[in-house]
Amino acid sequence: MGFLVDSREGSGRDGQSLRIGFKALIRRKQVDSAHSSTSSSSSSSRQHQLARELSISHLISIGVGATIGAGVYILVGTVAREHSGPALAISFLIAGIAAALSAFCYAELSSRCPSAGSAYHYAYICVGEGVAWLVGWALILEYTLGGSAVARGISPNLALMFGGNDRLPSFLARQTLPGLDIVVDPCAAILVLIVTALLCKGIKESIAAQAIVTAANICAMMFVIVAGSYLGFKTGWVGYRLPTGYFPYGVDGMLAGSATVFFAYIGFDAVASTAEEVKNPQRDLPVGIASSLSLCCALYMLVSIVIVGLVPYYEMDPDTPISSAFAQNGMQWAAYVVSAGAVTALCSTLLGSILPQPRILMAMARDGLLPSFFSDVSKNTQVPVKSTIASGVGAAILAFFMDVSELAGMVSVGTLLAFTTVAVSVLILRYIPPNEVPLPLSLQEPFDPLSLPCQMSADDTHEKSSEINSPKDSAKPLLDKVDSSIDIPTIGSYLTRYGCILNEKRRRKIAGWSILSTCVGALILTYAASNLSLPSYVRYSVCGTGVMLLLSALVVLSCIDQDDARHNFGHAGGFTCPFVPLLPIVCILINIYLLINLGVDTWARVSIWLAIGVIVYAVYGRTHSCLHDVIYVPAGHAEKVNKYSREVLA
Repeated sequence: MGFLVDSREGSGRDGQSLRIGFKALIRRKQVDSAHSSTSSSSSSSRQHQLARELSISHLISIGVGATIGAGVYILVGTVAREHSGPALAISFLIAGIAAALSAFCYAELSSRCPSAGSAYHYAYICVGEGVAWLVGWALILEYTLGGSAVARGISPNLALMFGGNDRLPSFLARQTLPGLDIVVDPCAAILVLIVTALLCKGIKESIAAQAIVTAANICAMMFVIVAGSYLGFKTGWVGYRLPTGYFPYGVDGMLAGSATVFFAYIGFDAVASTAEEVKNPQRDLPVGIASSLSLCCALYMLVSIVIVGLVPYYEMDPDTPISSAFAQNGMQWAAYVVSAGAVTALCSTLLGSILPQPRILMAMARDGLLPSFFSDVSKNTQVPVKSTIASGVGAAILAFFMDVSELAGMVSVGTLLAFTTVAVSVLILRYIPPNEVPLPLSLQEPFDPLSLPCQMSADDTHEKSSEINSPKDSAKPLLDKVDSSIDIPTIGSYLTRYGCILNEKRRRKIAGWSILSTCVGALILTYAASNLSLPSYVRYSVCGTGVMLLLSALVVLSCIDQDDARHNFGHAGGFTCPFVPLLPIVCILINIYLLINLGVDTWARVSIWLAIGVIVYAVYGRTHSCLHDVIYVPAGHAEKVNKYSREVLA
């Protein structure tokens, strides 16, 4: 009666190993429910728990600090000159709306599944182990390279504040190793190690330091907005009085600018990585994500409105647009304030880049995909100290020896893959949430799982029989539906129950194919639209096919019912993503488009890293996974499994 899916390796027959390997890629772990998380009291379940110290204000500090980097001090000049012109603020607004689509998806999943790991954790629960591993492996690359690149950008800005690279102390200044043509950056490595030591002290101390640095950065941006507005009203906003109009490059240029500045919003996902350390994740995580993203969007738009109005877009300095704009209006000293803002922005981004990576490593080690070394949590500070030290040392070595500016595009791959996976996970959660629960090996021995659905206690039997023989029951029609939870050994009840299961299976199958159609349609549409080398008829035909797949999936998912099990999935009572399925589908389309346009060189480098990840997973992760020796039982029987095991083991 109860069907089981065994994820253990079989007898080694030819052809079976391939099927077992595929099952390993699609096996999914169970989401932690509120009940299970509160009822778990054993010491083994608590030894890896992080301290719940964070509130909404802490989350906003993390989100804003990780998002607003020094790039905004440069992007406003580059994008205005080449793409948007005076419409730069609209480009930031459209990019902010696009980022908000992913933020909505993150808000729902983080409140339902508030554990460390962020997108890796959600993918493991909703999609499968194979995709989760690739996402986690890509995020490791993102945070390592991101932290190193940010650290390498601090010393030039410090040099500007001190009046040049020659003014910096010799132990901080960049130097070239003789005979190797390698430029080392001691300042970058030292800063990474300082941030690593701060993160090892505790999450509360780390966030307090980040809040101070982020506040200093916001003050610098507010100075730019207030002082720039004063100059703008004084000079008459010359940047907006141009014969070319508000859209000198047209709407296409403005949209191209949006695609460029979209990456200025990357960082709010760091909030989701701290979900396990939030006091009230169902309430605080959605508010923290939304507030930090809204604040960043408002600051970006205000700064761009002011700077574009001070100087005509074609006269902007692409390297120092804000400082040069103030200098042209007689405020040369403002360059020091801008440089200070850039340094504080980089410091807060550095902390925000290194903070999530130890939690990704810890989550992967908890699941057995990485050595248990990375899952150890300090009893004193309640942070993953070993993972933090490993992450910090790796980032410090890269920051010291390598100029990672050429590898900056690789940072975006991990983020966009995570955004895409999170959107797909929302669709899976709503339409085909996992309906099977992994049963550990320790619970398989005391009883025969095949007999579990038929096990009924005396009280249950008496209750069922009383229910059937009641006067209320006698008034029912003879052929009325029978409750499928009652096991009655008759052909009629079996067919009735089988018919209900068949209908549900059909709905899930249609939904599954529609979600797959969404991903395939978005991929071929964005590839054909971006590949200008294709012949016109081929390009339009492929684009039309992609549009048809997307529209058909949208129509089907809008017409069929969402799964009722979604209400009980994970922690109930949190944020619910609006406009499903439209919002996740648009989110998938935008992120895949940005992934396709990252360039061949970027994908060639990322492919090498992902290939290494596949080897690591095949050699270690697949066989050491916590789901390696589990069997799966229907989710409806999960409570019976736990109850029966407690009775047997008592």
